[in-house]
Amino acid sequence: MSISTRLQEMQPTDIGVPGPTSLDMARGFRSIRADPLSFLSSVSEQYGDLVSFPVPGAPALLLNDPAAVRHVLQTSARSWGKDTVQYAALARVTGQGLLASAEPSWIDHRRLAAPAFHHQRLEAVGDQVRAAARSAVGVRLPAAVGAGGGTGVVDVAALTHTIGLDAVGRALFSADLSGQAQTLLDATSDAAELVVRLGRAILPRAHWTPTRLNVRLRSARRRLDAASAEIIAQRRARNGRASTAPHGDDLLGLLLDSGLTDAEVRDELVTMIVAGHETVAASLAWTFMLLAEHPEVQDRTRAELAAHPGPVSLVATREALPWTRAVIDEALRLFPPAWALSRRSVRDDVVAGHDVPAGTLAIISPWLVHRRPDPWTAPLAFRPERFLDPGAGRTAYLPFGQGPRLCIGREFALGEMVMVLDEVLREHRLDVPGDWSRPDPQARVAVHPRGGMPLLVTRLDRARA
Repeated sequence: MSISTRLQEMQPTDIGVPGPTSLDMARGFRSIRADPLSFLSSVSEQYGDLVSFPVPGAPALLLNDPAAVRHVLQTSARSWGKDTVQYAALARVTGQGLLASAEPSWIDHRRLAAPAFHHQRLEAVGDQVRAAARSAVGVRLPAAVGAGGGTGVVDVAALTHTIGLDAVGRALFSADLSGQAQTLLDATSDAAELVVRLGRAILPRAHWTPTRLNVRLRSARRRLDAASAEIIAQRRARNGRASTAPHGDDLLGLLLDSGLTDAEVRDELVTMIVAGHETVAASLAWTFMLLAEHPEVQDRTRAELAAHPGPVSLVATREALPWTRAVIDEALRLFPPAWALSRRSVRDDVVAGHDVPAGTLAIISPWLVHRRPDPWTAPLAFRPERFLDPGAGRTAYLPFGQGPRLCIGREFALGEMVMVLDEVLREHRLDVPGDWSRPDPQARVAVHPRGGMPLLVTRLDRARA
């Protein structure tokens, strides 16, 4: 290939879509890396619903129009794959698990995992999820606030991380991860930070180079590998040596019985640990913050939960607890766990009226789509009542993605959030401290509150119903 041909291929493809120049990107490089949410918001405000970034080769487009988003993720999903820098970075931690894998392995693995997320199975593991929430709430909150009427400042983000990890372990792996909790939390926290740093790069970086980032990422992966290997070994030992004996009907058992190698099982297991607790933990922290800021919404939620007969189920929560689910749905709108999704076209397509060539990168930010003023009246306001309408957000709501790769753990995550709210709100009141200032959102694998979420927690002087 000649030098002139190579230089031509390095030129950005112009398809007539406006966007920042290379000089604009260079000038704002540090601020873009430090706060990508603000950057995406600013370019969307400046250039509109379709923004082009000046990258070599095929176009890179930010899509903010719900119709264009639906086209890429749903209508024309077969034309758009996950061969992107974002998912390549994630795969360096999770391997080819469900979240990062491409066709065709994704379809096969999803079919294997699907039974673990059927409603009947979720009903059966509800007690384990409730036990995870009750254990963390019963240990952490009394130590901070004391008995009836006691008050203390609690970092609810740390609380929700503990609950999320424990719930994933108990429900999906039938394992108590408490002994490995700190190792897993530290490793997933490190990995999340490093994955985001890698994922913000336009071009991939070599894995083998001994950069500080690569060294740290390898360390985080080794820790996750060791914890996963221990969980798999414990299940195999518990099951005995009989190769024909089933390993159980939880996710780990289904994977072990499927014929996957231990390395493939490890990838799915780490994916569920990273995605299954990171997203729920972050979403719950923001939900608690919004309830603390809006005491009337909190009181109504507490009243609905208290009036619910018997234990809260992990499924069918919308029908049983419509207001509580509306609170969660609205919190997920304002603080979606997946702040950016990406896809790359495998063939030529048409997006928002523009012909795009194969290789085009599409960047989709639920953070932006959820803040559009056309489908959402007063989009920055916390208004759970908007989700009491069953049709709310049908065209501009994607906290768990959209289309065939909709998050497999969606119902589990929503049910877990309802259960945790029930455990906390029945016996505690949340308020913002006197010197309250909202934590800044930090875009990692999920959107986390920077520096934690310190809220004032008061123990109510009442017995559990």
